[in-house]
Amino acid sequence: MDIETRRRKQRELMVQLVERKVRSRAQQLYDERGQGDGHALQDWVKAESEILENSILAPLYRRVRESEPEASDHDGALSFTAGDSSTCESPA
Repeated sequence: MDIETRRRKQRELMVQLVERKVRSRAQQLYDERGQGDGHALQDWVKAESEILENSILAPLYRRVRESEPEASDHDGALSFTAGDSSTCESPA
């Protein structure tokens, strides 16, 4: 495995780690609100803000997300729906 492939895989794993934490926090927010529908995007944005505020991975996450916008489409980040347990599990 060459160095560029290794770096790309490491970046992907770090992004997945942050998104898993965001997904979990968004689910907590949904549960705390009494599982009321209609606030999935708000939950996601608030969760992402909270997680990135406390993460040393935040600069890398932001840089990768800005340089690879299509990544959001395949990992469930933008398709998150509060209360949908399938989006709250870690990616395979």
